[in-house]
This record gives sequence, C-alpha cells and structure tokens, in this order.
Amino acid sequence: MKIYIAGPDVFEKNAVEIGRKYKSLCEKYGHTGLFPLDNECSSSKEICEANISLINKSDVVIANGNEFRGEMDVGTAFEIGFAAAKNKKIIVYMDDTASLVDKYGREDEKGRNVEDFGLPLNLMISESAEIVKGTFEDALKKLRNCNSPTTHKEVFL
Repeated sequence: MKIYIAGPDVFEKNAVEIGRKYKSLCEKYGHTGLFPLDNECSSSKEICEANISLINKSDVVIANGNEFRGEMDVGTAFEIGFAAAKNKKIIVYMDDTASLVDKYGREDEKGRNVEDFGLPLNLMISESAEIVKGTFEDALKKLRNCNSPTTHKEVFL
C-alpha cells in the first residue's frame, strides 16, 4: 500500500531525515511511504496541489496528531479531512490520547466549552480516524492489524 505521511514533521530542521526514516519504516512493513517533501515545489499553491496529489495516490494516511503550536497542525487536519472525503483509511498517532476534557478541563481560557466525548482530538478527526497512542511505527503496526486497509470509519452517508 501507499501511505501518505502527514504531520508537522515537515517543519523540523531535520525534516528530510525524518521523512527518510518514516519511508524506511514503511518499506520495513511492506508499504511505500509518500512524504510531502518528496515534492520539489517552491510556491504555496504548488505545495498544496502536490500534497493533494500524493494523498490521492495513497491508500492510507498516517498522521502525526501531536500538538503543534498549541493544537493539531491545521495543515494536517486539512489533509485528514481531505483523505476522509476520499474514503481513505486514516490512522492518527499521538503521544497523549487522554480526552480533551482531561487535558484542558471543561472550559478553555476564554470560558468556552471543551467538547466532552472522551476523545483525544476534535470529534471530526477522532471519528474519521483510528487513534493510536505512540509513534509512527505504532501506527504502521496498527495498520498491519486492520481488517479494512482502504477505508476510514464509515461516518459519511
């Protein structure tokens, strides 16, 4: 299977090395990894179109759901949503899978309610993906144990 590797890892100083590592892990499990920095693009429009093309070519999206600048990376959230709309299998890995309420309480700093469904991420992400506590490799192991590798949870009519 082809796996699109989503997440804010592309912003790390050693992003190319991280991409090589993840792609190598994909090969170890019999898959092909597609990393956003595989594209050679210079403009934001080119990057967006190239990443969408990689998601379209993939069978699965594995996404880093860890906090980035205070919450899940919004680009990663977009990629997850796009993959869900394309009925791709999605696995999100995280260091901390405690519920939002356990992490932040019942209200945020501005007094707004925090959703209380016992989920570690916004319900739209959590209900469209398999959530794995752990690393990218743990997500690959989860994929190996999935019955249906090509579709996300059936939440769309």
